[in-house]
Amino acid sequence: MSSERLIYLPLGGAGEIGMNAYVYGYGAPGKERLILVDLGVAFPDMDTTPGVDLIMPDISWLAERADQLEGIFITHAHEDHIGAVAHLYSRLNVPVYARAFTANIARRKMEEQGHDPDAVVTISPWPEVTKLGPFTIGAVPISHSIPESGGLVIDSPAGRVIHTGDFKLDANPIVGEAFDPDLWAEISKDGVQALVCDSTNVFSPHAGRSESDLGDNITKLISEASGMVAATTFASNVARVKTLAQAGERAGRSIVLLGRAMRRMIEASIETGVLSDFPKVVQPEEAADIPRENLMLITTGSQGERRAATAQLARGKYRGMELKEGDLFLFSSKTIPGNEKGVIWIINQFSEKGVDVVDDSSGLYHVSGHANRPDLEQMHDIVKPKILIPMHGEHRHLRQHARLGEDKGIASAIAVNGMMIDLTGDTPKVADYIDTGRTYLDGSVKIGAMDGIVRDRIRMALNGHVVVTAILDEEDEPLGEPWVDLKGLAETGQSNAALAEVMEEDLNQFLMRAGKKTLKDDDKLEQELKRIARQTAQSEIGKKPEVTVVVSRMR
Repeated sequence: MSSERLIYLPLGGAGEIGMNAYVYGYGAPGKERLILVDLGVAFPDMDTTPGVDLIMPDISWLAERADQLEGIFITHAHEDHIGAVAHLYSRLNVPVYARAFTANIARRKMEEQGHDPDAVVTISPWPEVTKLGPFTIGAVPISHSIPESGGLVIDSPAGRVIHTGDFKLDANPIVGEAFDPDLWAEISKDGVQALVCDSTNVFSPHAGRSESDLGDNITKLISEASGMVAATTFASNVARVKTLAQAGERAGRSIVLLGRAMRRMIEASIETGVLSDFPKVVQPEEAADIPRENLMLITTGSQGERRAATAQLARGKYRGMELKEGDLFLFSSKTIPGNEKGVIWIINQFSEKGVDVVDDSSGLYHVSGHANRPDLEQMHDIVKPKILIPMHGEHRHLRQHARLGEDKGIASAIAVNGMMIDLTGDTPKVADYIDTGRTYLDGSVKIGAMDGIVRDRIRMALNGHVVVTAILDEEDEPLGEPWVDLKGLAETGQSNAALAEVMEEDLNQFLMRAGKKTLKDDDKLEQELKRIARQTAQSEIGKKPEVTVVVSRMR
């Protein structure tokens, strides 16, 4: 029996939606040659990650084995699959392989982070393959809500793995390649050891709809509008941007693109040849000379992002454009769970202006980019894998998807981040457990999720902050009274006196009573001053703040 094995190890994206990073390896245990599929980000929120810019997978396990890593393959250019590549590249330092559109986006990101864009290698679609170590890898076109998505065929001595990436079964996706069931049957006909498959929409019971279903509905909506029309969608959903623009053009309107990400995606699509016949656009400055009822704005910020064009329009003007009473705003997008608060704020701001807002609740103006349950079952039937490993989903999605596989007699496993699966045999087996976590981009530095920085930030936000300053002379005697600076705390407490004054009095009384031993010991002194400050705040205002003590000694 061979001692070599084929392994699958998710470092992100399994048990959560976002931050995708999947390792495949083949070889003797511990000495496997490795490839990484995708390296994405998740986005922070004020409740759990205040002040953080991006969340990335902790790749420590992989970085320690960088000499075993052959390359990185990116399935498509969504941020949750590509967003961390340039940020973490220096720890891995291997070629990055992607199809032309995705490679274009990746090179821009690499340049922004000071890396050589030539580290990104453009690959052509199947049947072209790339040979790296024991692996032969090909990118098979598949439809999704961004151009040139590619499922990966990963061949090794232990058999063929198909990694779907994000996908939907769309026969007419407007931009990008249609799903070709015959092609997928062809790559599966000689047997597939494992199918590692998108699970996002496993709970949606109806077959997915095509991007091409939307054009007539959107055109009708815009044609019936009397004022200015604006619409938002994901900037990366180039097909939807084209659908919106063509609908606006058919309704006799001039098209204005608002938002840097939107322009960047359209430029990349045109540069790489995936987008053609895009309606002529006018610049915001030119739009000032066009009657408002003849304009259509297409904006970034469908998820309520505060700095995006949509939020700026909701607050007032953006690039000279302004929505007024009687105008129409369309959300041609689904709100991702967790983003509801920002989107609702925008809707209310528009409502106060008298702008009519239309969302996707009717299903007329948005279709998902992910396969629903019947589509997943169709993929299972086409590929007929020996093993099914659900990925890209929360635990509930993975569990439900694994059940679908088991119901069809396919050996299935729920593999969450850090769970190494041996795919070599007839059934998947847990080979190891790896510590996984998160890395935060915080300003210009990367910090670990367990470093305590964000935790301290949350504590200060919840409890307020006090800085206590005390000065001691050469004899270790207090020089004057201590003083406090308060941040995020009520100024007056139960005693109807200023909280700062009450706290300073309590701290001063302690210093006056403190023994020489305590006054000589910085650690002991800091501990006691902190305790008293928190105790006073608790009795005065019912809060125990974070406390920083500064002890200065005259020498």
